[in-house]
Amino acid sequence: MVGKGGLLEGKRGLIIGVANKRSIAWGMAQRAAEAGAQLCLTYQNERLGENVRELAADLKNPLLLPMDVGSDSQIVMAFDEIRKKWGKLDFLVHAVAYAPRQALEGSFVATTREDFRVAHDISAYSLAAVSHAALPLMAEGGSIVTVSYLGSTRVVPGYNVMGVAKAALEASVRYLAADLGPQGIRVNAISAGPIKTLAASGIPGIGSKLKHHRTITPLQKDTDTLEVGDAGVFLLSDMGRGVSGQVLYVDGGFSIMAG
Repeated sequence: MVGKGGLLEGKRGLIIGVANKRSIAWGMAQRAAEAGAQLCLTYQNERLGENVRELAADLKNPLLLPMDVGSDSQIVMAFDEIRKKWGKLDFLVHAVAYAPRQALEGSFVATTREDFRVAHDISAYSLAAVSHAALPLMAEGGSIVTVSYLGSTRVVPGYNVMGVAKAALEASVRYLAADLGPQGIRVNAISAGPIKTLAASGIPGIGSKLKHHRTITPLQKDTDTLEVGDAGVFLLSDMGRGVSGQVLYVDGGFSIMAG
């Protein structure tokens, strides 16, 4: 295990997107907790809430709250509860993405208006929405990290509208970094290699994509959620205090390859 040396000791952070033990958000939560952070985890609905509560048993006194990022009222209620419980927030992890299954099948050109809207609402706009809600709680500065994928800059078969949404997400990172920088808030993205998460299971051919990744990437191995978590701790902590508006690739070097 990579030692974190208490890099987040005394800090309080919100992690959005934990669905089960394979979630990138859970890898981020594990590493942030090991680094000393006190965490708040949110869950979209009661079904996923059961998973989150089970996982949270391994954390030290976490705050658990319902929040569907597609609902403005739920976002307001969750952040109001954080304000009441903690009074402040030091960091925010946004690891949420969704597109209707039919939008990941066939060709991008056939994407319906509604599927395009939903994918961008949940996968991209929600970052701006939760950042806006977090702003009053980050009066002393803070760090916001979201999770992207290479499909934002390259065509990945089967990724379709999600790739376009991830491109919007990365553009949002840059605009948010410019907006929030004067308040001492940094905003960055981690572009993770393919991981067989609950969300990724809806992408056609995910198994072959993972095999191709292992074959092509310089490190010749899968990306691990804890590797993403380690990078997250760096960006969330004071070690990353000079980094904002960036996309950090944690993919074993896959993104540098032509094949």
